[in-house]
Amino acid sequence: MTLTPLQQEFILHFGEMGSRWGINRTVGQIYALLFISSDPMNAETITTALSISRSNTSMGLKELQSWNLVRLRHIPGDRRDYFTTPDDMWEIVRTLIAERKKREIDPTLTKLRELELQGPAGDDYAEARIAELREMIEMMTGFYADMERLETERLVKLMTLGSRISGLIDKTAGMFPALTKRK
Repeated sequence: MTLTPLQQEFILHFGEMGSRWGINRTVGQIYALLFISSDPMNAETITTALSISRSNTSMGLKELQSWNLVRLRHIPGDRRDYFTTPDDMWEIVRTLIAERKKREIDPTLTKLRELELQGPAGDDYAEARIAELREMIEMMTGFYADMERLETERLVKLMTLGSRISGLIDKTAGMFPALTKRK
């Protein structure tokens, strides 16, 4: 498989960004290749296209599967496993957000709650900051849960409102002061 200059540039960029997102460069490149490929690909094709080792391909595919970012496909008459990414861009974004929450936010929230349950430690400032951080993360995860339940079409409409939401909040502040008042 010969990659076009457009494909090469996209794949290289995703590899560079992967390290900033906390994943291996090669994993980012594998994902990018699968993302822009119209047909499912097997490990051998991925290995050849990216000029990487078979073991790197295998490890990368396993990591992407653990993130639920690639789908396993079977082609009739072929015993090899083929991989692809979801077609729905919103499914990909929702999966990424859910996985990051599960891996990063949830453990942090658990730890903050554990620290608060330990009771007073004699450090009022630290205790207050931990409580404030926990409350903020709980508010954010509650908002996330609300957004997660929305159908994609409604979520897109909500996002396209953008700054107009701020104006709506300003207009309703007089009607519902308790809802817009911060602690």
